[in-house]
Amino acid sequence: MADIPPGRAIDVHDPRALRALAHPLRMSLLAALRSDGPSTASRLAERLGESSGATSYHLRQLAGFGFVEEVPDEGTGRERWWRALHRSTRWDSEEVLDQPGGRELFDELTDRLVAHQRRMLAAFAAERDSTDDDWRTAASLNDWALRLSPGRARELIGELNAVVQRWRDEEEEPDQPLVHVLLDLFTLKDYPL
Repeated sequence: MADIPPGRAIDVHDPRALRALAHPLRMSLLAALRSDGPSTASRLAERLGESSGATSYHLRQLAGFGFVEEVPDEGTGRERWWRALHRSTRWDSEEVLDQPGGRELFDELTDRLVAHQRRMLAAFAAERDSTDDDWRTAASLNDWALRLSPGRARELIGELNAVVQRWRDEEEEPDQPLVHVLLDLFTLKDYPL
């Protein structure tokens, strides 16, 4: 079992921190540390198909914005261990859009997150044949459609996020596999058929 990062979530208000996080390698490094636990730049480089110089540099950038830290009393000067400081990152979309360059940053973050979710769903589909029946029946892919105003949509996603947060805080089983919950809420002009 990987060490679970301390703390629930970090609320990011600094657009520079979000811009730093929007880098694809940094997002992957943070995701790996959150899901697998502490690691070295070399191990992360091997896992992500990058050079250890690149992973080391980007880990230092993440540390500068408070997303990760070196593990105290672990490793050597050459093989430093890193860990995530939070289990998730949150930001207020309205706050981002109100910043200079906020729309571009919002679009970049959205593109990165959608690409990440595509990779997760593709991995789920690819692993399906090797998944035991208990996990096959526990998995769930849903597509709901409701007619809501933007205000009510924000209220709904807030309630759904609160339910998942409560489960993580009170119901999580540390000795069990990590499960992924994707909560997406968006409008489309035309439903793709």
